[in-house]
Amino acid sequence: MSSEPFDHQRPAWISVLFIFLTAMLGFVVIGPLIGFLLSIPFIEGGLLAFQSKLADPTAYPELRVPLYIMQGSATFFGLILIPALYLKGMEKKDPLLLFRDKPVYLQSLVITILVVIVFMVPNSFFVEWNASLSMPDFLKGFETWAREKEDVAAELTTYLTQFDTFGHFLLGFFVIAVLPGIGEELVFRGMLQPGLHRATGNIHAAIWISAILFSAIHLQFFGFVPRMLLGVMFGYLYYWSGNILVPMLAHFVNNGFSLLMVYLYQLGIVSFDLESGEQASPFMVALFTIITFGLLLYLKKFHRENKNFAS
Repeated sequence: MSSEPFDHQRPAWISVLFIFLTAMLGFVVIGPLIGFLLSIPFIEGGLLAFQSKLADPTAYPELRVPLYIMQGSATFFGLILIPALYLKGMEKKDPLLLFRDKPVYLQSLVITILVVIVFMVPNSFFVEWNASLSMPDFLKGFETWAREKEDVAAELTTYLTQFDTFGHFLLGFFVIAVLPGIGEELVFRGMLQPGLHRATGNIHAAIWISAILFSAIHLQFFGFVPRMLLGVMFGYLYYWSGNILVPMLAHFVNNGFSLLMVYLYQLGIVSFDLESGEQASPFMVALFTIITFGLLLYLKKFHRENKNFAS
């Protein structure tokens, strides 16, 4: 397991709560506010016009770059800089230890990339299943609210992934694939998961709780399960490898591969529309599920054999 990022003199649950609330404050309030200030030079028509356009941003293509800046700022400040400063200032820990605890093996990185891409097929089953869930009558109000949030998120995602130029694609790739891969893994796997492990005394509970929190902050109930399963996979990759770079790579590949396929479809280079929601056949889901588990078991065995050597 990686170096414990929290002060052992402080109760583990207190440290977990502090870092979660600190990260959320940065992600929801401080980061977007800084991003708004940074995006002012790119805003057309003044701040009042920008504020009114935010009510329906998808109707204004010129808002795409300012929204990239705001989203990137939220991730950078809320999930990277502020948590790192918290570790350094409050816990008296060096954030870079998360990257140096265990060596990274090329073979492990290659298999990690492969398993993430393979898992997209079985996870498409859970995407479809979760999206089609229907709530009982006493939860219809929640279902209506959740579906409205889901529709807004889907519309915004489609808007942000309509790339007019290669430069827009690179900016979107950095904001949607690179920064979340670093920030979300730093907080949820690098900090919360070890803290939850110490608090619960059970690594499996720590992995699943951090994955649940990871999925919950996206506020997309009808995409909750597939995102949670990704978080679980990232959690085990971190636990087995002992280096935060491994789940960061996995997260980056998951987001980046999907984004690249969307862009290639827009260019007419590939014919498969990843945003169509088309589900794989049951046979393919079963086959790729077996392959996924096989690759994960191989990674577990590989890291188990190499940890003693590394230490």
